Amino acid sequence: MEYRPTIGLEIHAELKTRTKMFCDSKNDPDETRPNVNVCPVCMGHPGTLPVINKEAVRHVVRVGVAVDGKIADFTEFDRKNYFYPDIPKGYQISQYKYPLVKGGKLAGIPLTRVHLEEDTAKSFHKDTYSLIDFNRAGVPLMELVTEPAIKSAEEASRFAKELQLLLQYLGASDANMEKGEMRVEANVSIVPQAKNFREFLRAFIFRDPSRAGTKYGGRLGVKVEVKNLNSFRAVERAIAYEIGRQKKLLEKGEPVAQETRGWDENKQETFSQRTKEESHDYRYFPDPDLPKLRLSELPEFSHEALRQDLPELPRERRARYRADFGIQDKDAEILVTNRTLGEYFENTAQELGRDQRKIKLAFNYLVSDVIGLMRWDDDHPITDIGKIRMSTHHFAELIKMTAANEITSRTAKDLLVLMVSDGGDPREIARERGLFQKSDEAELEGTVKKIIAENAAVADDYKKGNEKVLQFFVGQGMRATKGAANPAVLAKLFKRFLS
Repeated sequence: MEYRPTIGLEIHAELKTRTKMFCDSKNDPDETRPNVNVCPVCMGHPGTLPVINKEAVRHVVRVGVAVDGKIADFTEFDRKNYFYPDIPKGYQISQYKYPLVKGGKLAGIPLTRVHLEEDTAKSFHKDTYSLIDFNRAGVPLMELVTEPAIKSAEEASRFAKELQLLLQYLGASDANMEKGEMRVEANVSIVPQAKNFREFLRAFIFRDPSRAGTKYGGRLGVKVEVKNLNSFRAVERAIAYEIGRQKKLLEKGEPVAQETRGWDENKQETFSQRTKEESHDYRYFPDPDLPKLRLSELPEFSHEALRQDLPELPRERRARYRADFGIQDKDAEILVTNRTLGEYFENTAQELGRDQRKIKLAFNYLVSDVIGLMRWDDDHPITDIGKIRMSTHHFAELIKMTAANEITSRTAKDLLVLMVSDGGDPREIARERGLFQKSDEAELEGTVKKIIAENAAVADDYKKGNEKVLQFFVGQGMRATKGAANPAVLAKLFKRFLS
């Protein structure tokens, strides 16, 4: 039996603001001292009143514009009631009925909503007790919910990466998953898929419409939520595992329980945590201490003002690289994900006068050789291309020399080693070290004749019709000139003197 997975994601991202969501306590994800960025408001003391962080609202609305979502005119905050040690008030201020953003699309996946809430505190569980750090309590938290339109673990991981990239481009969040600044929850269900109409009818004869699958009108499977996935690898592996687990249950005729599960990184498997709550379990109601918002009354929150304020988005940059430089999305991804590297490439392209052939050559050297050289010293690796000593002007000059056959590709790679570590003008370095490519036939004739004389048997083989050995002679010529000879000129001379 074939099975069709249906996956929806709920992704939380901590927003970059100076203070927390509803108070003036510092929002500092790098603080290591516990419980120092706290105040009576974020600690839930009686009689305190929250105040909405305008910058956090702006971040979420800008995300909404970037994904072409519908920005709410009227919006409000709600109380999400549940009791847990990391919720000091006994409820979380969130949004339910009137989120800031509805709809939209990212990476081809339709979105349900994007809303704003406050983060919880952080729990540390010991053998016999638990500790709570409230520094994170009240930090502004964006939640993005997709439609159940994702069909594979790989697609889910790609979506999460694209969202992280978008948040970083917008400056809304660093979205560092290792620090917990972005956390993914996956809703996973599968349903047996009827291959044809006969299987569809058979499913209903046995009064099990779920076996008909969605293709012929059957309902979706039972949803299982996998929480707190803190890496892209965990997202992909947890979803893949959960799909496999549910398949095994259905094939044994056992039901899939609607529940919340965690991910065990060591065992590489999900585990049951609790039965899945429904929205009514949280007893949502509008927060009486916070005002309703009508964004249309704020000029800086108008769609036009927000659209004009957006930077170039990842999808727009890919399209520009494709149109301006002829670089396909897959190849350009490294430039899109690493903006410093992308800026270095674009500055180099400007130096090259937008010559497509030279730009393509520069791209190839940049993403293969230069990036590799940045990591050549394990004790002192360079992680930011902005810190290498090779300027874009000198890099472009190296590309021009290579494209004009003034130096060989081998020489270009050797020069890159020197330029990345020490800087310098490639033309001056090549002149000082005698690295310019030799194309003067008169200068190379003596070397060619000597190589033929030293390899008489191979020369006879060529004269008998084995033209493949020509490459051997060219290789010997390159070795004799330490890579400085023009291989095309060498081939021409060897053909002349071997004929």
